[in-house]
This record gives sequence, structure tokens and C-alpha cells, in this order.
Amino acid sequence: MEKWILFAALMLAVIAALQGANYVHRGVRSRWTSLWLLFSFVAQFGVLAVRGQMRGSCPLGDTGEVLVFSAWSLTMCYLAVGTVYRLSLLGVFTAPLVSFLLGLALIPGMMDVSPEHAKSTDAWRAFHAGFSVLAYGALGLSSVAAVMFLVLNRQLKDAHLSTGLFKNLPPARDLIGVVRRLLVLGVIILTLGVICGVMMKAAPVDGSAGSEGPSRHLLMAAGLWLAYAALLVVTWWRGLPPRKLALATVVLFVLSLLIFLVL
Repeated sequence: MEKWILFAALMLAVIAALQGANYVHRGVRSRWTSLWLLFSFVAQFGVLAVRGQMRGSCPLGDTGEVLVFSAWSLTMCYLAVGTVYRLSLLGVFTAPLVSFLLGLALIPGMMDVSPEHAKSTDAWRAFHAGFSVLAYGALGLSSVAAVMFLVLNRQLKDAHLSTGLFKNLPPARDLIGVVRRLLVLGVIILTLGVICGVMMKAAPVDGSAGSEGPSRHLLMAAGLWLAYAALLVVTWWRGLPPRKLALATVVLFVLSLLIFLVL
């Protein structure tokens, strides 16, 4: 059943992307993009609820579940940030990424057909996984806003001031401000994830003295945290031009996505 719900979530995200792009091409703003993504968000939550029931724990046990959780986190961040900062066009750029993640999750083999039901729940492990994926959503949305800034910057340089996309894009200052805020939010949430991961490795499991050695996922989360924290420190301490900050944000997210897919 979860496959059909996932397919519905994917179709809703695709509709949001296509309809949003069509409205932008015509130079008209549409609130339907946010509505379609809201429907997709509900369907994604349905998938996670079904998988959580099957596992008896947080549904982050296989690659497909992590992809759906990432799409859900990204959509949630958009629905919150796009509303607060009135960046409706952000959904047009977010919807394709959400569609990509959900499409990957639908590939056969990404989700366990009959996942093992957990006999006990490791709270630290659940918090570590949950915070890490939520941070991924915020950092992913920061890269989406960075792409919007780069597109706007290119259109300004090329003097393409009459296109529907240019007319609908927010001011450059607003976009780079959203990038910075989302980076800070993502790093804060990722910090919580790393702390929970350390506690998970230190806490006893089934009466043992604790897990030995950090896991690959914890090392990846720590490496990702260091990279983004370094970017923020350089931005605050020395200052980065908006274009370089946007490029660095996009490159870091793409690299983290590639590492995640390899693992």
C-alpha cells in the first residue's frame, strides 16, 4: 500500500513542478504550487506512517525510507519558510528536487518489502537519524534558495530583465538572507543529530558497555557538520561575497547528496 501512496506523493510533486514552471513562464505567480506540495507532504507523511507501523520504530531503516524522509523534511521546510518569507517561487525550485528524491525511493530494491519489526527502540539512534534528516531538509532548501540567487544573478548580468522568471524572483538581498538563515538552522539541527549520535555510541545496548567505534553514518554527519560549520565561520569572520556563498552552499549539498547515495 505504501508504494501507491508514495506514487501519489511523487505525482503531486511533479504536478507542482510542472504547473509552477508553466506559471513562471507566463510571468504569473501561482499559489497552487504550495497547495500541490502540501498534498504531497501529506502523502509523504502517510508513507512514513505506514513504514513506521511496519518497523515499529522511526522509518529510517533503508535507503528508500531515508529518501522519503528527506523529501518530507525538505517539503516541510519549504512550507514553513516559503510562507514566512513569502517566497512562493521557492516551491517551483523545490518541487523538482522533491520529485527526484521520491522517484529514487520508488526504484525497486530501495525499500525493504518486509522490514523486520523492531523488538526494542534505541531512542538515541532514532533522535540521531531524525535530526540528521531534518537538517538535510533545511540544508537542501538553503541550496535551492542559493540556486535561485545564482539564476537571478545571471539574469541581471545578461540583462534578461523581461522574462517571467526574473519578474517573479525575490530581491537578491532577500534570497541570500534566506540562504544564511537556513544554513544556520540546518547546522543547529545537525549539531543535535551529531550529539545524539555520540550518545548513541556511548550508551549501553542490551546490557553491553556500548557500541564500539563510530558508524559510517555518524562519521558522515560529523564531516558534513564540519564542512557547513566551516562555511558559516568563514562567512561571519572574513565575509563571503553572496555569489561565492551561494556556490559553496550548492556544492556542499550536492557533495553530501552524492556521499549519501554512495553509502
